[in-house]
Amino acid sequence: MEAVKRSDEESDKRPGKRPDKRAERSRRTREKIIEAARELFVAQGYGATSLQEVADRAGVAVQTVYFVFRNKRALFKDVVDTSIAGDAEPVATMDRDWFRAACAEPTAVGQLRTHVRGVREILGRVAPIMPVIAAAAATDPEIAAQWPSGPDPRYTVQHAAAKTLVSKPDARTDVGIDRAADLLYGLLSPELYLVFVRDRGWSPEAWEEWACAALSAQLCTGRE
Repeated sequence: MEAVKRSDEESDKRPGKRPDKRAERSRRTREKIIEAARELFVAQGYGATSLQEVADRAGVAVQTVYFVFRNKRALFKDVVDTSIAGDAEPVATMDRDWFRAACAEPTAVGQLRTHVRGVREILGRVAPIMPVIAAAAATDPEIAAQWPSGPDPRYTVQHAAAKTLVSKPDARTDVGIDRAADLLYGLLSPELYLVFVRDRGWSPEAWEEWACAALSAQLCTGRE
């Protein structure tokens, strides 16, 4: 019996078993901190939010916040990045399942439906924090530097979607890739989403329906 017990104890110490549990706890802690920070940043702004408040809301010690993120700027960037992606996985938007599924649709109308639905889910997370990003970047050069100047990643995504869309059989032949990308970029912008959903009280579903109809009228022939 002693030999069996010792064998069990040794198996519990096999490489990978405990680290997996620790990794899972660390992941959950990180998620709790990011969610708490996001709520506070949206509610009261970046500058007015302290790491102690974040720790209190997340139910962890403030030292844990410092250990995981080092400082508030790094935490803020993780909040923004996670809001865009929906998770902490290092997967680019154009490699996400929803984007690939949209591009794989056989018609332009079908691609738009799937694409707009995917964008709605992102905007539901991102749009509320966009004013916070602008205010933080305006007052803290190091925050602004976290997002280097250059091609707008959002436009890059929409241009890739447009390139696929204009090749579909029901796409309008008089609308080129750049024009289609501009329409996707403008009509699916966080700013316009906020006008309808936050300011005018539309539901996200109503915005999705409108955006899909508006883009279909501009980009599709109406014949699938």
